[in-house]
Amino acid sequence: MKDQLRDSSPTQDLRAYLLGSWTVERSLWDRASGTRGTFTGVVRYSGTPDGGLLLRENGTMTWPTHTGPAFREYLLRPSDSPAAMDVYFPDGKPFHRMSFRDHANEDSHWCDPDDYKVNYLWDGPDAFSYAWDVHGPAKDLLLESRLRREQ
Repeated sequence: MKDQLRDSSPTQDLRAYLLGSWTVERSLWDRASGTRGTFTGVVRYSGTPDGGLLLRENGTMTWPTHTGPAFREYLLRPSDSPAAMDVYFPDGKPFHRMSFRDHANEDSHWCDPDDYKVNYLWDGPDAFSYAWDVHGPAKDLLLESRLRREQ
């Protein structure tokens, strides 16, 4: 029964679902210039004392002007529901909310002068994806990420 519950409702506890290591493959597309690139690596979600998670992404970015190591970090903190977490930049500034629930799996972030919109999709107990669609006078990007739990 526990496996059935997890398979049908993976987001009952988003923190527990994310905890651990995931491989990531990301496609990068600058629609304004037509430039395309990739990022491949590993995302580690590790627990924090406040009941949140530290997200650390390490890998290799390939772009026409650069190929080499890349990394980033975010903090995920508990929200008003265990099915969602609030994502913050390392400096503590709010970024967006993460959830796989219907009508809650999309969010946005204004980064003057551009608008960032994210859409999260649960692809099963060991996989998920998300896409950032960025529009504005400074950027016109589509960033699509696919994550699979490391076995």
